[in-house]
Amino acid sequence: MADQERNAPIVNLQKDDEGLETSYQSRTADYLEETSAEMAAPVSFGREYKEERDVDAGAGGTGMGFAAIILSILSLFVSPILFGAAGIVLGFVARRRGAKSLGSWAIGIGAVSIILGMFILPFF
Repeated sequence: MADQERNAPIVNLQKDDEGLETSYQSRTADYLEETSAEMAAPVSFGREYKEERDVDAGAGGTGMGFAAIILSILSLFVSPILFGAAGIVLGFVARRRGAKSLGSWAIGIGAVSIILGMFILPFF
């Protein structure tokens, strides 16, 4: 029992004028505490992702969208696998850069061209 009383920390709570506790003191030499601080910046997980775009991003996406549509339409007539795949890839890039309708049309036309080229046209 004497060891437990010797190792137990002695707490000294001081109260200010309003009766609030202001400090905590330990007077035991056997009680050691290691403290540390975080070195990384704080991370907040509750934020929603907001996409910020430049004004010029739409212009780059529009050019990519037109290039994707040209490749997809060209794939209907010449080498559907090669040009159709290139049109689909550029369509995804155009959608990512802000030209959503041009990119979607290029993806759709490229996919139709590949399907026609692989499955239907060999029978004719």
